[in-house]
Amino acid sequence: MARMSKLPLAALFFLSFICKTYAAADRDWPVYLGDKAATHFSTLDQINKETVSRLEVAWTWDGGEADPHNRSQIQCNPLVIDGVLYGTSASMKLFALDAATGKELWKFDPVGDYKSIGNKGLNRGLVYWTDGKDDRRILFSAGRFLHALDAGSGKLIPAFGDKGRVNLKKGLGRDVERLYYVSNTPGVVFENLLIIGGRVNEALPAAPGHIRAYDIRTGEQVWRFNTIPHPGEIGYDTWPEDAYKTIGGANVWTGMAVDEENGIVFCPTGSASADFYGGNRKGKNLFANCLIALDAKTGKRLWHFQIVHHDLWDRDLPSSPVLFDLNRNGETIPAVAQTTKSGHVFVFNRLTGESLFPIEERPYPSSALEGEEAWPTQPLPTKPAPFSRQHFTSDEITNISPESYREVLDRFVRLQPHVPFAPPSEQGTIIFPGFDGGAEWGGAAVTPEGILYVNANEMPWVLTMINVHAGSTNGERLYLLNCATCHGQNREGSENQGQIIPPITRDGLSERRVRPTVALRKIKSGIGNMPSFAHLSERDINDLIRFLYQEEAESDSGNASGQISRTDYTHTGYHKWRDSKGYPAVKPPWGTLNALDLNTGEYLWQTTLGEFPELIEQGLPPTGAENYGGPVVTAGGLLFIAASMDEHMRVFDRDSGQELWRAKLPAAGYATPSTYMVDGKQYVVIACGGGKMGTKSADAYVAFALAD
Repeated sequence: MARMSKLPLAALFFLSFICKTYAAADRDWPVYLGDKAATHFSTLDQINKETVSRLEVAWTWDGGEADPHNRSQIQCNPLVIDGVLYGTSASMKLFALDAATGKELWKFDPVGDYKSIGNKGLNRGLVYWTDGKDDRRILFSAGRFLHALDAGSGKLIPAFGDKGRVNLKKGLGRDVERLYYVSNTPGVVFENLLIIGGRVNEALPAAPGHIRAYDIRTGEQVWRFNTIPHPGEIGYDTWPEDAYKTIGGANVWTGMAVDEENGIVFCPTGSASADFYGGNRKGKNLFANCLIALDAKTGKRLWHFQIVHHDLWDRDLPSSPVLFDLNRNGETIPAVAQTTKSGHVFVFNRLTGESLFPIEERPYPSSALEGEEAWPTQPLPTKPAPFSRQHFTSDEITNISPESYREVLDRFVRLQPHVPFAPPSEQGTIIFPGFDGGAEWGGAAVTPEGILYVNANEMPWVLTMINVHAGSTNGERLYLLNCATCHGQNREGSENQGQIIPPITRDGLSERRVRPTVALRKIKSGIGNMPSFAHLSERDINDLIRFLYQEEAESDSGNASGQISRTDYTHTGYHKWRDSKGYPAVKPPWGTLNALDLNTGEYLWQTTLGEFPELIEQGLPPTGAENYGGPVVTAGGLLFIAASMDEHMRVFDRDSGQELWRAKLPAAGYATPSTYMVDGKQYVVIACGGGKMGTKSADAYVAFALAD
């Protein structure tokens, strides 16, 4: 203090300002996933290894709008700023709560006129921005619209876009008005820019997944990076000529990270549409399945790395990258790490794009589907080792009971032998890890020391392709092309991204009292996770309705819309491979939590995440369970995570992987927690929406704190 007193008065004021700024940042959770580097890390340590046993429920907020029939969900990682929590409900309403008590301060319903908002989609988080004075904004996407609201009142800001909202279907370089486009995951802020991606149809036709920046004050689009390159742009030659006019996908649906000091935004992209057949998109398909580093001011590409060439397996990059400093031989290297559905971690110098561990291009099989040209090699890091198993051999068949083993073996011998990156087939191809990972959208946490924590799934899926021309009528062909991927080849239903897809046989539609007029409206507008199929002509929609309700077609209208000629194959649905009792076909573990040192590439520990109580009662060790949502790591030596389908919040010792505490939730917390401090007390809050994988739905947030 004596030395500080000799500093100039201006310097003292500056230091005071800096201390207050960092203190606020430390106590708040002001950015999706904690900070702009997406680290999931907090410096708070009031809840620590010694005090964690005193955790109890501090408050619960229930919006009361869960929809058990449509399996509503909440996947929101809420923001907490200056004692106010901002989140979204099961019905996609934006709200503000007193973060210490859970008392509701205001609520905003984005839907209004349903036809204008379109399919609402889901929401994983929000964006907060302030000019440092009186302008404080929450930016929030629902359906096709990006909204800007005053953080204090919850009212739309009229000067932003069109009376407070921007239509995200505009400004993509081609007309996508009749195509599916929503934004589920919040963008990132750099200065006065909001950089954002979106979610598009994974079948054809699909909108392009270009990355865009908007002026937060006005809503004007400032720049666009074309992830499906236009003529003259880098990567144009990795597609058929003029693919940018018709091919979709290559979108950032998972979230981004920003290196503010160097002005770089890191963007992980998904696969090109259609997911599993690329006969109409021969080539490597840049910039699909890439980690792209862009100049945050201009959108100019600085470097990229393609993690999957010509993707045929829905190997989207599933999560935000994480930024950290890696220590190697005493040298500090600015790094970025990207987890994948296949269970790998790619680590790069974030300034140059140089890989910090060796990567090998390895050969893989060619495709037997007519017109398909699978890329002959795929890149894999030699270190770190994968955090999910890579091969489903006969030795990995489930051993939880003799009955389960026999039934899985019976199917196993009839499928193609499993090889990573084996192309899709009509016989049936094992995808392992499955379409939901390995890593999933919850992402990974990283500490300042470079220790990465990632939860993972170990679920095999079976992908079966079918020729869309196999249908005997136009209605059946349209069904195979547009509907079978979710509802199944025989309309029996399936599971997509953890969401139960209902059967739509004639009896199934009748039982749910879905009349043809209702089905027609849903096809045109979409509902829940079902996208709109407004791109279909009236004639095609009528043919499809006749097929669904098994009415005799007046005539076979052939290829009325012309869209079937765009692809020769589709798939029969998203099918997790389980035994008849609902357990994964592979040996446990089925869900894991992993810690690895990114400085060395070595693992520190791995443990199971989640359990099935009935198997524990039978004397089996914890098997782990499917999980969605990420971890939070703190300076208190703890890791907080819900994620698992067994509806618990858990706390682990981040150094050893030992479980220290757990609590039952009102529904599964398929989201990433947030931690913050108000009035000297640390809280941890989790959205409890459930709804995935057949689990019950709720509309609740639960906050925990230490008992007084």
